[in-house]
Amino acid sequence: MLRYRLYFCLLFHISIAGLIAQAQAPPAYKYFRTGHATNVPASPKPGFALMGGGTDLDDAFRFLCDRAGGGDLLVLRASGNDEYNTYIQKLCPLNSVATLLLPSRAAAEDPFAEQAIRHASALFISGGDQANYLNFWEGTPVQAALNDAIARGVSLGGTSAGLAVLGEYAYTAQADKPEDPNLDGKTAMADPFGPRITLSHNFLEIPILKSIITDTHFAKRNRMGRLLVFLARLNRGGKLDGEVRGIGVEQAAALLVEPDGKATVVGHGSAYFVDAHGGSGLVAAGKPLTFGPFTVQRVAPGRVFDLKTWTGEATAYKLSIEQGVIHSTQPGGGVY
Repeated sequence: MLRYRLYFCLLFHISIAGLIAQAQAPPAYKYFRTGHATNVPASPKPGFALMGGGTDLDDAFRFLCDRAGGGDLLVLRASGNDEYNTYIQKLCPLNSVATLLLPSRAAAEDPFAEQAIRHASALFISGGDQANYLNFWEGTPVQAALNDAIARGVSLGGTSAGLAVLGEYAYTAQADKPEDPNLDGKTAMADPFGPRITLSHNFLEIPILKSIITDTHFAKRNRMGRLLVFLARLNRGGKLDGEVRGIGVEQAAALLVEPDGKATVVGHGSAYFVDAHGGSGLVAAGKPLTFGPFTVQRVAPGRVFDLKTWTGEATAYKLSIEQGVIHSTQPGGGVY
């Protein structure tokens, strides 16, 4: 009998020790805040800042800040630090700027993460690796809170990987090589079903970006070819039949989108609006892509484009791919 008492006493102390250790363990997330310590009521306005990556654009962040209504802007990351806090706080008269680092599913499932997103009056997803955003955040309260914020009219921006997940469809980068993270167009066109070309659907639900896939660092990293591959795969002879379109944003540029689809290019590069409607060809695993035509509209900084009508102040041309090689109707055959 004494043996059993000692046994249960030991179990009790082990359980208590485990609870104490759990209570003392640091949270899986990290949270950094500048400005006022408590949130204030705000009247946010919707809008979307699609940033191509590279140097951050003041105009794009002012766009988000203006729509925050003087409230609280939250930066979301899966890696990195709080460097955006000081930059945005100097740029914008907001109640606070905070960074929430969510580097795991455990972090994304912490109730604090959901509440922080629900209390924000503007949101921004930083660059990094979009595979982490999808692996860590998809199917968690973070994803639900983000989509609820969009539905409530909270403005949202993203740069680089943060832009890559804003469209209805997204390149997930799940199989990218750590030593070579850039899937360039030539590699993608050589095999449109190669292991590095993985696509996702419906991570975020932004009405004006339905049936759209986005890409970033566009001309700098030679990504036109891979965007054409994404569109060929999504539209190849199936029921979508050209309904999925692409937007590529150059590094150091941004596309500022109103909820009604009116969009303006700002910064130091162009945005590309690509349509595969009517395209056809060979889209097969292990074989170079042959597909086209694609209609491209390039919009320069300061010019506007309407996502609903898919028209704007653009330079238009056509591209086609034959055996993994792009052909262009532009003088000189240039892709961009």
